[in-house]
Amino acid sequence: MVNRQRILDTFLTLVSFDSESFSERRIKEYLRGRLDALGMHPDEDDADLCCGRRGPESAGNLYARLDGNAEGEAILFSSHMDTVKPGRGKHPVVHEDGTITSDGTTVLGADDCGGLAAILEALAVITEEHLPHPTIEVLFPVAEELYGRGSDRFDYAKLAAKICYCLDLTGEIGHAVTDAPTILSVDIRIEGRSAHAGFNPEEGINALTAAAKALARIPTGRVADDTTVNFGLISGGTITNAVPGEVKIGGEVRSLRHEEALRRGEGIRHIFEEEAAALGARAEIEIREQVRAYRTPRDHRVVTRFEEAVRAEGLEPTLGVTFGGADQNHFAKHGITGIVVSSAMHDVHTVHEYTKIDELVSLAGIVLRLMTGE
Repeated sequence: MVNRQRILDTFLTLVSFDSESFSERRIKEYLRGRLDALGMHPDEDDADLCCGRRGPESAGNLYARLDGNAEGEAILFSSHMDTVKPGRGKHPVVHEDGTITSDGTTVLGADDCGGLAAILEALAVITEEHLPHPTIEVLFPVAEELYGRGSDRFDYAKLAAKICYCLDLTGEIGHAVTDAPTILSVDIRIEGRSAHAGFNPEEGINALTAAAKALARIPTGRVADDTTVNFGLISGGTITNAVPGEVKIGGEVRSLRHEEALRRGEGIRHIFEEEAAALGARAEIEIREQVRAYRTPRDHRVVTRFEEAVRAEGLEPTLGVTFGGADQNHFAKHGITGIVVSSAMHDVHTVHEYTKIDELVSLAGIVLRLMTGE
């Protein structure tokens, strides 16, 4: 019952909007109009204001509900409204083989317009065909690409659903992930003392030396099967003939075990403080939890329903884990059990991103089955 031309048109319309993080107003207004036409009367919150990002292009999270006309528990479906950069002036190109790309100068925006289009199409079919369904809730967050800042500020008291399908994953249709990590951001500042490198270096305290000694002690990369550590930014000093008095370093920790992420973070703090103190410098370390790990049991009904829907669509379901964060991390923190579902996007976060029309149609079919229980 999925309308192939309609979902294609919907997708092409969605990706035409400039919707980089905290610039989602135009795509939000389009989504609001589509949901209004379905009688769902969406509600927008002030997530952008809460994040200190209120502006002429910003928007809040968009929430709507379709009351059930059949038995069954309420179900939440979610896809985010924002894209990464470069996401302004997107021009989708539909190729003869059904592949859709950008013109090569921007991302396409299938992340996450593939999920948005599938949800809208499934809802349209339900209302047109008067299909029986339980209560369906949809949440379209802002700023997901910034560690889910929009969904982190949503009022979860609004929700009836305790299970969720978050459409926001790269990979083949029919794939989903049940586990996701805690992600910690680690920002380090080492303050030493500047001095002339030739005249009086002994009076300086080299902040870069302290940083190097600390970094040499910290394992990086995949430090365990379920844990990664990375330092990706470093800056400091002013000129080559001066002892650098300040160095800044940025890194992160990811682990499928929340307590392990915290342990690694505190280990990093201790090493930097120790090496700085050894040289007479001072280390300031800020560790921020961006998202928290969750694990959805694979025998949970939210998983088994997904597997049944995928098989009914003629595909074979696969399950895995991810080292990326998504809005589901925040949903799980608020007691909503869910999985993140592959949503017709490939080579995301690059100008080579693409989707396929057949995948959009299959995804919408799976979502429709999940909404109706067929």
